[in-house]
Amino acid sequence: MANTTRTWLVRWIYLVVAAHLVVGVLLPLLSGAALFDGYREGILRFFFDAPAPAGARAVQVWWMSLFGPTVQAAAIWMLGLAVMGDQQKNAFAWAMLILGLLVWAPQDMAISAQAHCWANVALDVVALLLMLPPLFWLCKADLNAKRDTAK
Repeated sequence: MANTTRTWLVRWIYLVVAAHLVVGVLLPLLSGAALFDGYREGILRFFFDAPAPAGARAVQVWWMSLFGPTVQAAAIWMLGLAVMGDQQKNAFAWAMLILGLLVWAPQDMAISAQAHCWANVALDVVALLLMLPPLFWLCKADLNAKRDTAK
């Protein structure tokens, strides 16, 4: 039973990592799309009392595009840790993924909340809910398995 649960949770982590990679690839391609107009407008309203200067939207699109490769790189690092955790049953790899999330999320949520960018906060909460429970389970299971084999 634990082995089946582990297999499914590892697959879930791989899926989440793949989603990060896809989002990272799509961000530079779609950051200027009309789909994100409401999101960008909400941020602009926080920073500008009057209508935003003409170049403000271009800067937003540029920053969103630039964030894409960052997400791609993070996905690759996450994949490396996930493969190590999976193949080696390495609790440390899962713990490092957990630590990365716990360092990133509070800061990202605080910065987003300061700018009243609640969509970012919500996305961060969803990411944490989708990733932390399986990662904690995998870390504990692999740590216990290692402890059991050492006896």
